[in-house]
Amino acid sequence: AEAVVFAMLASYILSRTIVPTLVQYFQSGREGELHGHGGAPRGFFGRLQAGFENGFTRFRNWYGRRLEGALAMRWTFVLGFLAICLLSAGLLFTVGNDFFPSVDAGQFRLHMRARTATRIEETANSADQVEQFIRTQIPAAEINTILDNIGLPYSGINTSYANNGTIGTADVEILCSLDEKHHGPTAGYVAKLRRELPKKFPGIEFFFQPADIVSQILNFGISAPIDIQFIGRDVDGNLAVAKELAERVRSVPGAVDSHIYQLFNQPKIDLKVDRSKANQLGLTERDVANSLLTSLSNSFQVSPSFFLNNTNHIVYNLAASAPQYRVETLDNLLDLPITSANGAPNQLLVNLANLDRSTGPAVRSTYNLNPVIDILCSVQGRDLGGVSADINRIVNEFSPTLPWYKAMLPYQDWIAAHVPGCADLFKLPPSKLPRGTVLEIRGQVKTMHASFVGLAGGLVGAVILVYLLIVVNFQSWTDPFIILTGLPGALAGISWMLFLTGTTISVPALMGAIMCVGVATSNSILVVTFAREQLDEHGDAFRAALEAGRTRLRPVIMTALAMMIGMVPMSLGLGEGGEQNAPLGRAVIGGLTVSTIATLFFVPVIFALIRSRTTKKTVPVPLPSDDTAHRPEPALAH
Repeated sequence: AEAVVFAMLASYILSRTIVPTLVQYFQSGREGELHGHGGAPRGFFGRLQAGFENGFTRFRNWYGRRLEGALAMRWTFVLGFLAICLLSAGLLFTVGNDFFPSVDAGQFRLHMRARTATRIEETANSADQVEQFIRTQIPAAEINTILDNIGLPYSGINTSYANNGTIGTADVEILCSLDEKHHGPTAGYVAKLRRELPKKFPGIEFFFQPADIVSQILNFGISAPIDIQFIGRDVDGNLAVAKELAERVRSVPGAVDSHIYQLFNQPKIDLKVDRSKANQLGLTERDVANSLLTSLSNSFQVSPSFFLNNTNHIVYNLAASAPQYRVETLDNLLDLPITSANGAPNQLLVNLANLDRSTGPAVRSTYNLNPVIDILCSVQGRDLGGVSADINRIVNEFSPTLPWYKAMLPYQDWIAAHVPGCADLFKLPPSKLPRGTVLEIRGQVKTMHASFVGLAGGLVGAVILVYLLIVVNFQSWTDPFIILTGLPGALAGISWMLFLTGTTISVPALMGAIMCVGVATSNSILVVTFAREQLDEHGDAFRAALEAGRTRLRPVIMTALAMMIGMVPMSLGLGEGGEQNAPLGRAVIGGLTVSTIATLFFVPVIFALIRSRTTKKTVPVPLPSDDTAHRPEPALAH
C-alpha cells in the first residue's frame, strides 16, 4: 500500500511537469513527420497510425450508437445492469476462501508416527522402509535430497523452535526436497503418498505438515492449518469427546490428516518407595530420587561440578551418569545403587521400592495453565474456508453457540421480561463437552477470518474515503455518487474472473479489489467531469452524457488497458512463488474489464438519469453523424 501511494504521488508530479514539456517538444513537428503534401500519410508509421485512427473512429461511432440506445432506455438498462452485478456477486460464494494461495515450493514434510514407545532402532528401520517406498513413487531424477529426523531433538532449545510435532522415539520427520525442474506438482506427489502409505504400512500413522516457510508462518507455530482445542481440567472426558469429534472431522470432504496430537498410551513405570524400610536403612525418599536422577540423567542436575584445566585455563562441566547400555532391562533398573550424603550404606533400588506398570500421556500441553487436547487437520483438494465451515457445523453440535448470543447476553433479562414469547430465546441445546471445558478453533483458519474482515472493512473504508475526497473536490454530493456507480461492475468482474480461472478468494485477491477501486474511480471521473462541463454549456443531460462517453472513450480505454496489460504477467503466476500474487493480478484484470464497460455505459446513463431534472430549455444541436468528422479530442488535437 505504501509503494502504491508513493508511486501515485510521484506519477502525479511528473504528469504535471515533465509530461507536458515532452508533449510540446515531440508534438511540435508531428504533423509534418507523419503526413506529406496534401495530407497523405508518409512512411510505414504514418500509414499505420492512419489505419489505427480510422479503425478507432469506426469503433467510437459504434460505441456512440450503443450508448445512445442505452440512454434511450435508461431504467431498463440500469435495472438490468444492477441485476447482472447482483447475480455475479453470488459467484463469490462458490469460488471458496483461502488465506493465501498454495505455493509449489518443491518440497514436502512427512511426519511418521509408529506405535507408542517403539524403540528408536525399530523406528529408524521403519523410516528406512518408508524412504525406500517414497523413492519408488517419485522418479529418482526428480528427488534432490531426503532427510530423516528420528526421535526428539537433542536440545530443549531445538524443541522450542520446532513445530514438527515430535513426541518421542516413535516419531520421524521425513523432509523431501525435489529437483527445481521436477515435472509433477508437489501437491500431486503428496496426495499420492497420502493415499498409498497407509496401505503399505498399516501399523504406522502418517500426516503431512507444512514444509515451505510461507505455510509455516501462516500457521503461526501450529503444524496444521486447523487446530481444534479442548481446554479443560477433565482430561479423560475431553479425550473421549475428542476421539468422537476427530472421527466426524475425517468424514468432511477435503479434510485430511485429522489426528489427535497428544498420545495417552505411553508406557510408564511407577516406583513406590517403602518409606519405613528406607528409614530403617538410614535413607529417605529424597536420596532415592536424587540417585535415580543422577543415574538416569546426570549428576549436573542435582550437584553441579566443574573442573579447571590449568594448562588451557578452560572450565569443564563434570557430569556422571550410568551408561545407557547398563540400563537395558527392568532388572538393570532395579539394580541401580542408592546412596546418601549422611554416610548410610548404599542399597539397591529393589530393596527400597516396588515397581508398577501403567500408561500415561506422552506429552502434556497447556493453555493458560489448563490442559489442552488438540485435533489437527489439513486440507487437500478443497478451499480452506469450505472445510472450516463444515468443521464449524460439526463443532457446534458438540458445543452449541449462536453468533448473536454473546452480544445479546447482557440484555437477556430485559428481553425475557418485556418481549412476550422470548423467555426461551437464550436457551441453547445441551453441550456434549464435560463441565468447564471450552472448545476453540485456532490456527491459520482463525487468522484468515480475521484478515478477511479487516480487508473487507478496508475496502468499504476506501470507497467511503474516495467518495468524501471527490465530494470536497466537486463541491457536490450527487456527482461523486454518479462516479462511484461504476464500482458494482468492478465487483462483478472480479467475481467472474475468479470463477472462470478457478481462483479462490484470498488476501491477494482482496488487495486487487481495493486497487480496482482507485482505477475504476479515476476513469469515471474523466467521464463525469466532461459531462458536467457539457451540461453547464448547453443544459441537455442526454447530450452531455453522450458527448462525454464519445470524447472520453480513448483515455478511459488507455488507462484500463495499461493497468490490465501490466497485470498479465502477475496473473499468470510466473516465476518462483508466482502463485501467491496471481489472484491479485486476476482480480485487477477482471474488475477493470467490467468496470471499464460500466464507466462507458452505466455511468453516463446514471448521469443522464439523475441530471435530467436540471436540463435547461435549449434548442438541441445535432451531434456529428457517423459519416461526418466529429469534434477532435483536446488531448489529440494537432
